Amino acid sequence: MAEQLATSHHDIVIVGGGAAGVAAAIAARRSGLDTVLIEAGPFFGGELVSGLPIDGCLNAQGEWIVGGVARQLFDAVESAGSFARAMSDYRQMWAVCVDPEMLKMSIIEALAEAGVNPRLYLTSQDVVVRRNRVEGIIAVGKGKRYLITGDVFIDCTGDGQLAVSAGAPFEFGGRAGELQPVSLTYRLTNVDYREYLDWVAAEPDLFLLAENPALGYAGKREAARAARDGGFPFVALDANGTVLGDAIECGAMDPCTALYLWPTSPARNEVGMNTTRLSGVDGTNPQELSESLATLTAQINRCIDFCQKNIPGFADARLAGIAPRVGVRETRRVVGEYVLTEEDVVEGKKSDRGVAKGGHHVDIHGEGTAQVRRAVNDGRSYDIPYEALVPKNIKNVLMAGRCLSSTREANGSARVMGTCMATGEAVGVAAAMMVEAGLRDVREVDVSMLRSRLMADGAVVDGTN
Repeated sequence: MAEQLATSHHDIVIVGGGAAGVAAAIAARRSGLDTVLIEAGPFFGGELVSGLPIDGCLNAQGEWIVGGVARQLFDAVESAGSFARAMSDYRQMWAVCVDPEMLKMSIIEALAEAGVNPRLYLTSQDVVVRRNRVEGIIAVGKGKRYLITGDVFIDCTGDGQLAVSAGAPFEFGGRAGELQPVSLTYRLTNVDYREYLDWVAAEPDLFLLAENPALGYAGKREAARAARDGGFPFVALDANGTVLGDAIECGAMDPCTALYLWPTSPARNEVGMNTTRLSGVDGTNPQELSESLATLTAQINRCIDFCQKNIPGFADARLAGIAPRVGVRETRRVVGEYVLTEEDVVEGKKSDRGVAKGGHHVDIHGEGTAQVRRAVNDGRSYDIPYEALVPKNIKNVLMAGRCLSSTREANGSARVMGTCMATGEAVGVAAAMMVEAGLRDVREVDVSMLRSRLMADGAVVDGTN
C-alpha cells in the first residue's frame, strides 16, 4: 500500500527558520497571507539566538542600514527590560549586542503575534518540481512524512537546499572547494567588565583596535580609552599580541584570529565568546558537523581555563551557555539573476533595484589564525539588488540569507545576520506581492513597488551612505 502523506497547502512556504526565515515569515504574514515557516531544529532564530552580536545592522559610520523586522525584535528585547544595544567594536564595525535568551522570547512572540504557521522538527527531504515551478516539498519529522504545497517558496536554509534541489545552479566554497572553518560560540558569566576594560586602556597594543578610519579614532590608545569609558567589553584580544599569541604558541590556547568577546547581559555580568574554529568541515554533511562538536567543546574548555588564569576580569568567570548548534560560515551560494560582487561591496554600490543593504566588511576566515578582511570604503553601505535573491531556472522560488547569489568575497560580507534579516524581509514582502497579484514568476514582481512597501514597513532600502 502506498504511503499516505499528510498534505497541506499554503500561500507562502518558507524553508529555514533562522535569521532570514524569521524575518521573511513575519514580513509575508503582514499581508494576511497563509505563511508557513519550516525549521529542522527545535527552535526558531538560528544564529540569532547563538549569543553572537548581530553584525550588519549598521555600517561602520554607525548608521542604521537595517530596519523593519530586525528593529522590531530588538525593540521588543529592550521593552522587556533586557539588553539590546548598537555599539562599536572600536576596531572595524558596529553591531547589535543582545541578550540571546530574551531574543528567543521576542522571536517566538513576534511569530505568534503575526500569525505565522510554525513547523519545527521538520526537514525538507525532497522537492516536487513541474515545468520549472516548485509545487511542493516532502518533509519528514517525528516519524511522519508531509507534503507541503504552496504558491511561492522561499529558501532560507543557508545552504540553498531548496533552490538547488529544484534545479538552481550553485557554487560551493572557494575555487578549490575550501570552506571557512566552523565555530561554536558560548557565553561566560561572572565577568568583571570594568577590570577587563581598564586592562584594555592600560595595554592597547594587545588588542584589535582602530583599524577602520571610518570609526574616527586616531589610534589604538584613543580607541582603548573610548572603550573603557563606554563601559561595555566589545574589544578583541589580538592573536598576534604577546598574551594570546604566546598561549597559542605553547598550546594553552587553540589557534584563532582573536579572542572575540562582547556583552550579552550586563545584569548577569555576562559576555559572549567566539574563539573556536575547526577547518575542513562540510556544513552540508551532518556527520562532519556532529563530529566537530567534540573538538569545539574541548576548545571552549581550554579557553575558559586560559581566561580564568590570564585575562583580567575573568578570574571568577563560569560557563553560562553554549550556542544550540555549530555555526557554519560557508557552504553553497545559489546562482541568481544577479551576482553580488566584491566590487559592489567594497565600493558601496547603490542600485535602484536594491531591496536590502549590507555594510559589514568582507570577512573570510581561513585555517588557524588566517583571516582576510576588507572594509567597505569610507564605512558606507551597499545595496543588494532584488535579482540577487532570484535563483536561476525556477519560477516561484526566492532566496534570502547566506545562500544569496554572490561571489565568495561578497558573501564574506553579506552572510552576516543583519543582512540576512534584511534580505529575508525583502523576499517575504515580494512573495506576498506575488500571491496578491496572482503572478506566476518571481521575475514579474514590480521592484519599485516592492521598495515602497518595504520602506512603509520600516525597512531601510534608500537614503544611507
